[in-house]
Amino acid sequence: MDCKERLAEYAAWTQRGLEEYLAPQPGLLGRVMESARYSALAGGKRLRPALLMEFYRLCGGEPRQALPFACALEMIHTYSLIHDDLPCMDNDDLRRGKPTNHKVYGEAMALLAGDGLLTRAFETMLAPGAAGIQPQWALEAAGILASCAGMEGMIGGQVMDLAFEETVPGGEDLQRMVELKTGCLLRAACVGGCALAGEHGAIRQGAEAYAHALGLAFQIQDDILDVTGQQETLGKTIGSDAQNHKNTFVRIYGLEACRRRVDELTCQAVAAVEPLEDSGFLQQLARDLARRDH
Repeated sequence: MDCKERLAEYAAWTQRGLEEYLAPQPGLLGRVMESARYSALAGGKRLRPALLMEFYRLCGGEPRQALPFACALEMIHTYSLIHDDLPCMDNDDLRRGKPTNHKVYGEAMALLAGDGLLTRAFETMLAPGAAGIQPQWALEAAGILASCAGMEGMIGGQVMDLAFEETVPGGEDLQRMVELKTGCLLRAACVGGCALAGEHGAIRQGAEAYAHALGLAFQIQDDILDVTGQQETLGKTIGSDAQNHKNTFVRIYGLEACRRRVDELTCQAVAAVEPLEDSGFLQQLARDLARRDH
């Protein structure tokens, strides 16, 4: 199975899992679940669930055993996108080629749907009966995800991102913002997959280094695509960073320097997992993400 096939398989598992964990609800509660499902089931790369299941596999686990955690991670990622698109944040109209959640359901329902997805994520990953996963390992993985999603993780990065609309950050500050806002959930995926298997050795060390390099490369490539990409391909508004006065890597360093940096970071990500047995998927995934057009 090549990289694209395995990624597609992980995405299909994630889609079916989300359908189950976010089943339609009757009555008044149905509207908020409909709003949550609208964004959670809208597709996307499903990168974070794939990374979590793949690192769990590298640690000797059966990937499907980690599906509740993979889906929970995708719920948290989706909640962050719903909130990020709100008028009080980036005020975006398109996400994955469709109107953003608040454009369809209104700001209040979008806010509640995001809150609901965050809460449902922890319900899902901490539900009893996850076959093959020790309770202490599940608790450690849940703690990693909570930390990465919180005020000293993704939320902290979003706070820095808002602050940088008013000031021009230095290179170290900009990198720190990206490490938190984008990199933390990727770290939760990679390291969380190891934690679920009780792994604290070489694979986990590789996961830490891989996530760090991949997260930076991923965001810099996003910044590049916001300038050079096509709206039909990306599924979101082109040039939104400039419209929202975002200080991105491209704005500060220029396109060519950013392209070189993506190449360097991709090499670092590949090198981090190259010594690990059967890591070809992770190596190719890093290379593919560096060349992506959406």
